[in-house]
Amino acid sequence: MAGLNLLGQLRDRAARLKGRVALPEGTEPRSVAAAKKLHAQGTARPMLIGDRRGVEEACRSARLSTQAVDIIDPVSDERRQRLADILYARRAERGMSKEEAFDTVVQPLYYGALLVAAGEADACVGGAVHTTADVIRAALHGIGMRQGITTISGAFLMVIPTFGGRINAPFLFADSGVVPDPTAEQLADITEASASTFAGLTGEEPRVAMLSFSTLGSASSDSVDKVRAAIGILKDRLVDFQFDGELQLDAAIVPDVGRRKAPDSAVAGQANVLVYPNLDAGNIGYKLVERFGGATALGPLLQGLDKPMMDLSRGCTAEDIELVSACALLMGRAGQTT
Repeated sequence: MAGLNLLGQLRDRAARLKGRVALPEGTEPRSVAAAKKLHAQGTARPMLIGDRRGVEEACRSARLSTQAVDIIDPVSDERRQRLADILYARRAERGMSKEEAFDTVVQPLYYGALLVAAGEADACVGGAVHTTADVIRAALHGIGMRQGITTISGAFLMVIPTFGGRINAPFLFADSGVVPDPTAEQLADITEASASTFAGLTGEEPRVAMLSFSTLGSASSDSVDKVRAAIGILKDRLVDFQFDGELQLDAAIVPDVGRRKAPDSAVAGQANVLVYPNLDAGNIGYKLVERFGGATALGPLLQGLDKPMMDLSRGCTAEDIELVSACALLMGRAGQTT
């Protein structure tokens, strides 16, 4: 699916789903501009959450008709009690009272998450002005983890302008937004989720490189041992995608280097999913490629939730929000939130 029209194809595929995307930062200019793009492109029906007067004023400033969006004020919305009941049912065991649930749901991030949980929205996308921790907290409390999943992680769909003779080459980087220092078990979970996400978004076969400063035993450290342990776990799970490691970055993505450093590897030199050993490497890595390489970075795409709620970099653009919304709809429909 990749190529000149990768981003356009994401929009087109999402548009066919006729989904509804909750934007909980409903008065933020970039969110409103994204809503305008979602409407104009036909990607999704935008749902702007926030103080009604503030949202309406933001729409006027953006020259966006209020008929093109759903404006949801949590304080007065008729669904508030029903959503509060959902939150209470999920959090009562942790000590939340019904009154606290009713008060909590007016927070836009919570309201967006709970609209998704209730089936009133198909996805929620926030984080333009909130931290990743804020977004994940609302997602975990309002939506929860998918059954059988123990790790939530953040992946970026990276669209590289030119690489290896391809235009707009897609890669997935993970974890670049959530888990600071994953265990071997968590690293295996992140790898499985990332392979699934890449296949669902691009239609291409994932080839996963487990990255390190070592290639197949060229060095040793606790970090390298962790990557090797994760590889052992994946082998025991009998996963149905290609993976290899530990691999240095150049061995993972440059064919000549891959052939020299890992001649027997089916992944070396051809990887399109890059799994980092920790968040330091993953976060720095995607931002280097985005800022120095001019890549489009869509995410963090949260993996592991029961239904899709996505985070954003606080440096995101309106187009980023629109495209992450498309990714969220596609991940939800394909069951790729694992």
